[in-house]
This record gives sequence, structure tokens and C-alpha cells, in this order.
Amino acid sequence: MLRLLLLAVAFCLTLPGISHAQSLQDLLQTHSEEVLKPGRRSVGVVLDDLVASGLPQVVPFLEAWRDREVVQRGSDGLFFRVEGDTLYDLDSGEAVGPAESAGLTDSRPNGGVRRAIGDALVQFQLSDPDIMKRQAAVDAIARSMDVSQLAPLENSIEGERDAALKATKERLARMLTALFAETVDDRIAAIEGLAGDLSVDVRAVLNTVLSTSTGVAPALPEDANIARLLEPGQDLSEADAYAQLVAADLAPPLVSASQIREALVANIADGAVAGFPVHQLGSDDSRRAAYQVLAKAGQVPPLVTQAEQAAALDSHVFFEAYDEPSAAITDAARATLDKIETQVALSQFADLALDGLSLASIYFLAAIGLAITFGVMGVINMAHGEFIMMGAYTGFVVQLFVPDYTLSILIALPLAFAVTFGAGVAMERLVIRHLYHRPLETLLATFGISIALQQLAKNIFGTQARPLTSPDWLDGALVFNDVIAISYIRIAIFVMALIFLALIVYVLKRTRLGLEVRAVTQNPGMAASMGINPDRINMLTFGLGSGIAGIAGVAIGLYAKVTSEMGADYIVQSFMTVVVGGVGNVWGTLAGASLIGFLQKGIEWLNPSNTLAAQTYMILFIILFIQFRPKGIVALKGRAAAD
Repeated sequence: MLRLLLLAVAFCLTLPGISHAQSLQDLLQTHSEEVLKPGRRSVGVVLDDLVASGLPQVVPFLEAWRDREVVQRGSDGLFFRVEGDTLYDLDSGEAVGPAESAGLTDSRPNGGVRRAIGDALVQFQLSDPDIMKRQAAVDAIARSMDVSQLAPLENSIEGERDAALKATKERLARMLTALFAETVDDRIAAIEGLAGDLSVDVRAVLNTVLSTSTGVAPALPEDANIARLLEPGQDLSEADAYAQLVAADLAPPLVSASQIREALVANIADGAVAGFPVHQLGSDDSRRAAYQVLAKAGQVPPLVTQAEQAAALDSHVFFEAYDEPSAAITDAARATLDKIETQVALSQFADLALDGLSLASIYFLAAIGLAITFGVMGVINMAHGEFIMMGAYTGFVVQLFVPDYTLSILIALPLAFAVTFGAGVAMERLVIRHLYHRPLETLLATFGISIALQQLAKNIFGTQARPLTSPDWLDGALVFNDVIAISYIRIAIFVMALIFLALIVYVLKRTRLGLEVRAVTQNPGMAASMGINPDRINMLTFGLGSGIAGIAGVAIGLYAKVTSEMGADYIVQSFMTVVVGGVGNVWGTLAGASLIGFLQKGIEWLNPSNTLAAQTYMILFIILFIQFRPKGIVALKGRAAAD
């Protein structure tokens, strides 16, 4: 009975389709020569058998093989993985002994074989439990874009647990389908499915489908997918067109002047060439005449005349043909690419507008304090940029003591206002009050103060840029698509600019201080007769403008570098903003900041490689603008305008 049972088991094992589990070592022994000395053509058979085996130890073997860590022992021909001085069994992964150089032969796959091994690994890694390996596999497919990866990628999508990675796989599968699907309908559907994707790699896929090559023929080929016809002299030069004819053996080659000279030299006999004495061959016409005699005798190739060249060009058709033979596919790709390029153009305009709006908000924050001190009081304060710098350094010092960046920013904003407000009041009391209505002396005095403040900052904080770190919730950017994005810091600066606009308008229009400031600005004598102290109002106004500059410094420090010279980067733009917008008008400051911000970004877009030239063009434009509208965009009216 036992014998019968053993015979039955042996018979079952010999049936087709039923086999015992095979070890990796056994499989490698069947391809021993290919594993030891793999070639780009032979490695495919080994990889196919390894993938089909389904053995779990295939992945670590492929990784070791790719990394050139596989050796063969000469005594028995078995393969091992070598790591350091130890050999490891390929099936169990256990150490089997020391690696001795004698008797071991390294497997050294070349670059092409290693790429093929990497492609095989991708099929396993697409469903690996480790999401990092799955992401790496997807990235590898995106780099290679090979038809062999389409089926494994599609098979791995359904079981993908990570939503973001699943969306990436589906997007990549659409691109591979657009390139390599077997049916025209599948490719067209995939191409149309890419219409809303503005990424560069999608456009690269569509451009691959729409790749063309030039051609020339006596008549337009009926089986070619023609992209466009080329007209010699318009779409391509006549010389290039004739060169295409020569390359296609459709016209005889041209004979150059050097070739004519070489042919004449080779045919000199008794001091003459074709009956022409050598001393008479000093001009191009004489050399061509002698060459034509040789050509009629069949000794050299004939010359091609201009008329013959023109006739050859007229008798042939020049064209660009798509490399993709299906016109339906190229039509779908062209329509999709046109839609994407239209969306990209609109998105680039929107992104440029966001950049301009962001820069305008930065300039507005930097200039709003100056709009009060210069626009309202008429004081040319060249140290305004240093108040911005003081505010930024205040934020830096606060962060040294308060490690919570959100809390530190909330503390730094009012503290920067207090510090720069006090500095502004001190400067007004000690210097500015003695120089009212003396603009040149005010300019020189404040310029000296700005240099002193810069040097003081260098002495305290050094010359290196200091970090003013934004909170975590301000990291990153708000991304609308692959073209439109704006950082959260810029959004925060824009919101802060709006808050300050509303706050200053409220103070100037709705509070007693604002009423007194406007009264002193328009008529100090009449304001004094009404019981208003002009000295006090000037002091508070200058302090308010300086305090706002300090808050602006905190905001700008989150976006730009914090150095002792950072104020100098904004003082020129701040003065231009106030002057262009309209002196003494908050709304004019907003208009001036918008004009300068959008103008600078527009010029930088037209000339992105030279920002210095962009700033120069912007200044020239502003000079011309002031010539035609000296009172700015929003000019004051009434007595203030007359003053």
C-alpha cells in the first residue's frame, strides 16, 4: 500500500503543469554563463525566468546583481552574495563563510545590463510594502518611459493604498498609454485625458507624439503623416533645401571653389590645364571655364548651375512628416497640446500678476511709513530704510529668546513698532525739528544717521545675514497648478499690507490724531490757533511713520535677508512709490506700489537674465512718468495741493 502511494505521488510530480518548488540557486545554475558574464541581449532571458519564478528571494538577488555583489565559487559553480569579507546564501540569506579571493569569480554587469536589471526590479518594487520603494519605482518609470513598464504599472494601481501615490501612478499610466498603447482608440483616449495637466512632463509626452522629421520627394508620399509643407527660401534656406536633395540622391552635389582648385591642380600637364596655361587661372571665372572643359571630357563631375539648382528645387516637394504614422493620434495630440499651451499662457499671466501683487504689497509696506513722514510732513528721511532694518533685527532678537516662531512673531510685531517709534521720536526731537523747511540739510542729516545706524548694526550683529524664521504654517506655497504658485509668506505679507492700509486710513480719517495730523499738514498756523500743538503732532506723526517701518521690517525679514544693509534695498523703491503715487496720499502710495511692483515684474519677465537692467528701465520709465504727471497718480486737491 505504501509503495502504491509513493508511486502515485511520483506520477503526479511528473504531470505537466505540476512541479516542485524550485530554489533560486537551481534557477541560476540553468543560466550560469549568462549570470556570470551577462550581456545586454542575453540578460533578458534570465530576467524573464526570474520574474516568472515568483520567488521572494529574487528581489534581493537582483539588487545584489545590479550592485555587482554576486560571485561564483569555482569549486562547485554556486552563486553567492558577497558583503565585506562574508559570503551569503542567495536562498536563505544566511552567512555561509568567509569570502576568499581564491576561487571566486565576480559577476560584473555593464551599464546596459544594470539598467535592464533595474527595470526588472521596478516590477517588484511597484507593489512593495515599503512606500518609499514604491515611490522610487514610480520615479524610475517616469525617467525611462519604457513600454515594458506599462502593464506592471497598471496592475499595481488597484492595490495601491496611498492616495497620492495612486494618483501619480494613474497619471503616469495615462502618459505611457498615450505613447505605447496597442490600439489607436486607447492612445487617443489617454491623450485627451491629459488635457488638464499643465506639467512639463505631460507636454514632453505630447511633443514626443508630435515629433517630426524632414523629408523630400518628387511628390508628396501618400502613406506619410504630413505635418506641414516647407517652402525653400521661406521655411528653409535654398542651400539647406538643395543639401537635402543631395543627401537623398535626388540631385548632383555642388562643386565648391576649393574642389575646383584641387581638380585643376590634379590635372596640370605641361604647365596647362585643359588647354589653359596655369598663369591664366588666377580668377574664379577662368578656373570655372577650365573645370567645365574637364567636365565635358568626363574627367571631373560636372558643375551645377543656378538654373539647374532652381529646377531641382521646383521639381521636388519638401515637408515635415510626423514620426507617428496615425493621423488621428497626432491630431488628438496637437489639439490637446494647443489647449494645454493656452492654459499655460493664461496661467503664466496669472502667476506674473500674483508676483506683481506680492512685490507691490512688499513695496507698500516699506513705503507706507515714508508716505507719512515724507508725504504728509515733507521730511526727506534717508534713514527710513534703517527703521525697516531695526524692525527686522528686533524680530531676530525676539526669536533668540522665544523659540516658538508663531509666538515670537506675535511679540515681535508690537515690539518692533515700539522700538522704531521710540527711535523715530528721538530722531525727530534731536535732529528733524531743527531742520523743518530746510530739505537739503534734512536729507544730509538723515543720510548721515542712516550710515551711523548701519555701522551700529554691524557692530552689534556682525556683517553676516541673520535668520528671521517664519512659523511652520507659513512654510510652503499655495499651488494652483504646475505654473501658478505663491508662497504663504507672500500671502501673509499681502494680508498685512491690507490690514495696514485699513488701519492707517482709519487713523487718518476717523480718529482725533488723524484729524490733527491733517490739520497741521494743511495749515500749521490755523491748527495752532485752534489749540493743536504742531510740535507734538509732528513728533507723533514721525514716530508713527517710523513705527510702521519697523513692523514692515519684521514682515520683510521673513521673506528677505536680514542684514545691516537691507534698508538700502528698499529706500529707493519707497521714495519712488511715494512720489509716483502722489505725495501725502495713502491711496496714492497704494497706487504707486502697485505700478512699480507690476512694472518691475513685467520688465523682469521680458528680460529675466538681467534684473539690474530691469531696475534701470523701471527708473527711466518713472522719470518719464513724473515728467508728464509730476503730482503723481493720485494728486492732492485744494490748499494742500497748492502748498
